[in-house]
Amino acid sequence: MPRDDTEPEALPGAVGGATRIGRTVRRPTGPWTPAVHELLNFLHDNGLRGMPELHGIDDEGREVLEYVEGRGVPVDREIVLDTVLAEAVTWLRDFHDLVVDFRPEGARTWRAGTVELGDDQIVCHHDPGAYNWIVQSGHFVAMIDWDMAGPGRPIEDLAFLAWTGIPLYREIPLDDVMRRLDLLVDTYGEWGPSTVLAAVVERMTAASDRIEAGQARGDDGFLNLATVGEPQRTRDRVAAFRERISVIEQAL
Repeated sequence: MPRDDTEPEALPGAVGGATRIGRTVRRPTGPWTPAVHELLNFLHDNGLRGMPELHGIDDEGREVLEYVEGRGVPVDREIVLDTVLAEAVTWLRDFHDLVVDFRPEGARTWRAGTVELGDDQIVCHHDPGAYNWIVQSGHFVAMIDWDMAGPGRPIEDLAFLAWTGIPLYREIPLDDVMRRLDLLVDTYGEWGPSTVLAAVVERMTAASDRIEAGQARGDDGFLNLATVGEPQRTRDRVAAFRERISVIEQAL
């Protein structure tokens, strides 16, 4: 039977929960929502491809976003093609190059807190893991789940992408790691592989700390992550990755 587009459909994976209704996705809002919407509108107005268009707030106080056709990436069961990885990294570079010009005056409230954008910072996506990619017909088409956005350094996003995109969070054949790490750094075109590997440890350690802090302040989205063992799961994976880094660096 064809799908009834008027029937709400819970979407898996979103930290705060998401529901599809027709051609839209409805997501819970929070104190960070105005800043995220300011960012999304800037990116849309300046032509960034591969992101859902914002359609405002519905009668239940949920943000309304365009539903992007395609499928998510089940990262624990799938390693994306090299071509998809390169397309995602290309998108990330395009986003970073564009968002350099997004310089809101004064402090903004993001999910991690209320801060001003530092001179050496941009507004990062902060959660560009492969589980937030939409793939259609074998190609990367969009990055979703923007509610973690906030000030940071571009390499933090690249490191986060590498964590599940290469992937580095679990052990895969060394030849595959080397090929895909080279592909990632060559496509982004800014830092070498050793710099990225070090940034991965720093960024994913920070991710664990942010999850823990979010749980301590009662953020429902971060509390939901406890059901999959976070932040300890990521802490354990970072520790295991540290043990593999020397082998990877010897192969560089």
